[in-house]
Amino acid sequence: MTTYTTAQWLEAAFLGLLHGLTEFLPVSSSAHLRIAGALLPSGTDSGAAFTAITQIGIEAAVLLYFRRDIWRITLVWLTAVVKHPATLSPDARLGWLIILGTLPIAILGALLKHQIEGNLRKLYITATALIGFGLILGVADRIGARRLTLERLGWGHGLLLGFAQALALVPGVSRSGGTISAALLLGYTREAAARYSFLLAIPAAFRSMRAEVCAIFGSAETVIS
Repeated sequence: MTTYTTAQWLEAAFLGLLHGLTEFLPVSSSAHLRIAGALLPSGTDSGAAFTAITQIGIEAAVLLYFRRDIWRITLVWLTAVVKHPATLSPDARLGWLIILGTLPIAILGALLKHQIEGNLRKLYITATALIGFGLILGVADRIGARRLTLERLGWGHGLLLGFAQALALVPGVSRSGGTISAALLLGYTREAAARYSFLLAIPAAFRSMRAEVCAIFGSAETVIS
């Protein structure tokens, strides 16, 4: 059984606090963990698994905040699946768009797992991506038309925003920042961009957490046996 020192527990608590403070901003919380980890006394990378696990509290807060939206969208989507209406309601369409937008990060995350946990976590890549996408977000907010609502979101834009979210597989690229930047550049309002970004992040984040939890417990079972 692995034992941890007081210093390691304090570092983990600090990184968890840092993640919580930056997760709801359109900046990369994983980048802040990567950079802060290198500056701490241990000077180690906390790793992709630690970043995924720290999202449990964040996603719990998102689920609580959007609980009515999630419940309504889920019920309407399930009803549409069963009854096959000729025209989808806005909530049913949004349910399908969230599924569609989740596919890029799910597929690319599985295909690039080793690179994400290895070469892509190099500090210079993280720092470059953090700065670059911060500038992109600023430009998008300044030049975006901000006139399209979420009801205007179509299948093409939904998939495109899914690929924008998938850029967050690179530490330093914010999941919400990438999606919001792309949505603003496509002409959506800040409210529409932020709402779709957070709803889109829910299945992606839970998939990532589930994979890491299974890997951790799988490793534990292997050691015990």
